Amino acid sequence: MDMAFTHVCVCTLLAFVLTWTLFYDTNRGKKATKSADAVVEERKDGAAADVIIVGAGVGGSALAYALAKDGRRVHIIERDMREPERMMGEFMQPGGRFMLSKLDLQDFLEGIDAQKATGMAVYKDGKEAVASFPVDNNKFPYDPSARSFHNGRFVQRLRQKASSLPNVRLEEGTVRSLIEEKGVIKGVTYKNSAGEETTAFAPLTVVCDGCYSNLRRSLNDNNAEVLSYQVGYISRNCQLEEPEKLKLIMSKPSFTMLYQIGSTDVRCVFELFPNNVPSISNGEMVNFVKNTIAPQVPSKLREIFLKGIDEGAHIKVMPTKKMSATLSDKKGVIVLGDAFNMRHPAIASGMMVLLSDILILRRLLQPLSNLGDAQKISEVIKSFYDIRKPMSATVNTLGNAFSQVLIASTDKAKEAMRQGCYDYLCSGGFRTSGMMALLGGMNPRPISLIYHLCAITLSSIGHLLSPCPSPLDIWHSLRLFGLATKMLVPHLKAEGVSQMLFPVNAAAYRKSYMAATAL
Repeated sequence: MDMAFTHVCVCTLLAFVLTWTLFYDTNRGKKATKSADAVVEERKDGAAADVIIVGAGVGGSALAYALAKDGRRVHIIERDMREPERMMGEFMQPGGRFMLSKLDLQDFLEGIDAQKATGMAVYKDGKEAVASFPVDNNKFPYDPSARSFHNGRFVQRLRQKASSLPNVRLEEGTVRSLIEEKGVIKGVTYKNSAGEETTAFAPLTVVCDGCYSNLRRSLNDNNAEVLSYQVGYISRNCQLEEPEKLKLIMSKPSFTMLYQIGSTDVRCVFELFPNNVPSISNGEMVNFVKNTIAPQVPSKLREIFLKGIDEGAHIKVMPTKKMSATLSDKKGVIVLGDAFNMRHPAIASGMMVLLSDILILRRLLQPLSNLGDAQKISEVIKSFYDIRKPMSATVNTLGNAFSQVLIASTDKAKEAMRQGCYDYLCSGGFRTSGMMALLGGMNPRPISLIYHLCAITLSSIGHLLSPCPSPLDIWHSLRLFGLATKMLVPHLKAEGVSQMLFPVNAAAYRKSYMAATAL
């Protein structure tokens, strides 16, 4: 198919998908700031803080810093102040770095041995192709490169930055419950580092305690769905060939990745599915890595991939989850980060969405001199939910759809979609730059996402039907179209397609989101 014909087909398919999804969608649904040293007026409720933040990870620490710079008194309560050891949150896309810079925190990726990433090398069936972030994207006003790093080092730097402000109190403690009065959250009950049960009060409480949040259940009825498990470890004292490229291997049963998280540390990770995760304790996992995964890793990467296993590296298994964002009926509280919204981590965009949320929330709160008006705070939170939707829903849909495409299958239609994704991503030109701009958070717009997913579908169908289609090929192409529709439409419905494409408060979206992010 020539370019013009492909474009017409994509536009037609795009219109079909939007119409179908909209039909089923239920339609869910003055800038002055104070300095950190400013004297904040005493609240009538006697609260010692304006905001309580539960959790001092990336989100909690960044939000505390942003609000404190606006003159808010912030009390952060973190369960464990030791440096975290995680294998999530190690890769920040260009879009995430841009959000970080808008919070004046960009320097904190320096000094932690963070590694520059300019794109990825993709491997499938013995073939290799490179897909780079577009460097000539005039719509993206920042350096088009990602960073990979040890998550714990980054978190500790953010904690230090936030706690250095005079109006931030960072305390170690375990929050037990929220204090509620007539449907309004007034504060928290927690056990401090001395083991004493105590309370803290503030007009606004932010729950930002991660994917294992024990407070989410008291605020929302949404449950996280476990999609798969990621198995990972670190190979030390080594460096990948072309370390600026993340290595994505389309292996079986799903993807394998290698990427540099330090000058001599390489993260190795692969995906498995429930009921198919070998035991680590009895050595089954090591044997599985050596005998099943390693042979699929390209020979030039295999030595590094096996180095950590041979040296007894600590193997971690983490569930990958997805969870749609929903607002709580209770006032005086907001949930952020993985406690609020999760998507498959295949595209490593969780921190980017979180930082975008922080920028939006900060801007909406800035005009309020007093956070004690629960009704005004409730209106802010509802506006926040609407304004964040186009960007967050784009990333969520992309992450969940992309992860499904990466799953290996003996089904000819599914494998054709997988091959079509590889061909499209690695073909160069507009296709590669468009997809990499989406994956990197440089163009997080719903219409661009739908366009490229439809184009991948048509490209995959074209591959099946070339050069001379048989009746069976035609059948598989129809099945492929059905699979693509089932892959895309449920995600769009879950996110609320009307809110994605036509925000309820469109004027507020343009004014607040565009001003906050300058995108």
